[in-house]
Amino acid sequence: MALQGLAGVGVQIEVHASSGLPAVHIVGLPGPAVQQARHRTWSSIARMGLSTPSGRVVINLTPASLPKAGTHFDLAMAIAVLRASGTVPPDDGATAMLGELGLDGRLRPVAGMLPLARAAAEAGMRRLVVPSASVDEAALVAGVRVEGAASLAHAAALLGAELDPEPVDPVPAAPALERRTAALDLADVIGNREAVDALEVAAAGAHHLMMVGPPGAGKSMLAMRLPGILPPLTHEQALEVASLRSLSGEPAPPSLDLVPPFEQPHHSATAVSLIGGGSGIIRPGAAARASHGVLFLDEAPEFPRAVLDMLRQPLESGTITVHRAAGAATFPARFQLLLAANPCPCGRFGTGECTCAPNARRRYFGRLSGPLLDRIDLQVRVDRVVAGLGDATPGTSEAGARARSSAAAAARVASARARAAHRLAGTGWSAMGHVPGPWLRRNLPLDAHVLAPLQTALERGSLTMRGLDRSVRVAWTMADLDEVAAPTLAHVGRALALRKGIPA
Repeated sequence: MALQGLAGVGVQIEVHASSGLPAVHIVGLPGPAVQQARHRTWSSIARMGLSTPSGRVVINLTPASLPKAGTHFDLAMAIAVLRASGTVPPDDGATAMLGELGLDGRLRPVAGMLPLARAAAEAGMRRLVVPSASVDEAALVAGVRVEGAASLAHAAALLGAELDPEPVDPVPAAPALERRTAALDLADVIGNREAVDALEVAAAGAHHLMMVGPPGAGKSMLAMRLPGILPPLTHEQALEVASLRSLSGEPAPPSLDLVPPFEQPHHSATAVSLIGGGSGIIRPGAAARASHGVLFLDEAPEFPRAVLDMLRQPLESGTITVHRAAGAATFPARFQLLLAANPCPCGRFGTGECTCAPNARRRYFGRLSGPLLDRIDLQVRVDRVVAGLGDATPGTSEAGARARSSAAAAARVASARARAAHRLAGTGWSAMGHVPGPWLRRNLPLDAHVLAPLQTALERGSLTMRGLDRSVRVAWTMADLDEVAAPTLAHVGRALALRKGIPA
């Protein structure tokens, strides 16, 4: 299997052995790792005590016009060579082989095994032979029988060779990464009721959110609690998220994780690390790995402006296409963008202690381009908490903490999402934040008096048509949270206030 993004194309391997001086030629647009497979293949076959064709050997990877990259072709090439020498009998063509060979003949796991296994199943393969360390990962895909092999000789025996391979210690899989985002609770947040409400609206409608406030106000604390109130992933979404992580080289989890992903790249991130790229196999960036979850950019104005502007197209289309000279790869990118920023370079503007000149503040926020901010649905101010920790203020009591807990917020979000899903049944969208503006205006029109604040802002030039559509979507989400049939004038007014970053 050759991957193009998460999509895969089946590759057939042909071997022709002829008389002549011993030589091995690999054709069919092989990448550097595939070219080097000749040394791993011949060493593994010799180490297993098996024979190779004598003379000139040509290995052809078809379709020949498709670039091939990666070490997962090793096993299939070695089996094809053993078939050419008569060691392994032919089969019905419904078996895919994936794995890297070591010089000792043992099979090693490869990055991207899960998307490779998904591609094999979609291509009609009924059987999959993989390294022993990759069995659990490949078995997450339904519809294909997965068999593990510790070495090349074991794989050949599975495929019908009359061999009695010696037992070997299989190469172990790397331990899976532990993720603790779901353990964080909104009840830990003190104060900033408006920011908590905005976070709940963002979760209920899959809206993008920007928080502005001084250092220590709790922006990062709020952001890390967003995945805990989002609905759990569906099986297909979880499989897609796990495939993206696998393609990025992360160890596979023992089971699918239903918690939405949370990606937090550093502000020194490059365009490739955020969007994706690389030579050979094109790897997904943080934006793709955040699909069906949250992409959190802390200290957003510190990111290079050109890097941030690369998010504009994925925010509209929900996909990322990375073009390279050897081809293009498309990744899903249906994420929620969460930005956090200080109000000025020193971070103390609005507290009476700011020392920044006005032009310095303008330059600081000027790093966030207008077209990018126009795609942010909600903007909220996060202020420092001034009440003491022991004060019996609303929200800090035991009853208030329960009302503002992640469990309670998740229940309200799930109810709002259910109302939206019922309204959008049959459209392919499940949240109001995903609905295109033209469809919304045509199928869910609102009365003129309800839209009056938005129309006035549009006429004054303080709101774009995109901003109007996004405000209407936020108003629908607020109506779903309030369990009313349609947005009211109050919902639209509050959506506009949050859109412009003005406290409601």
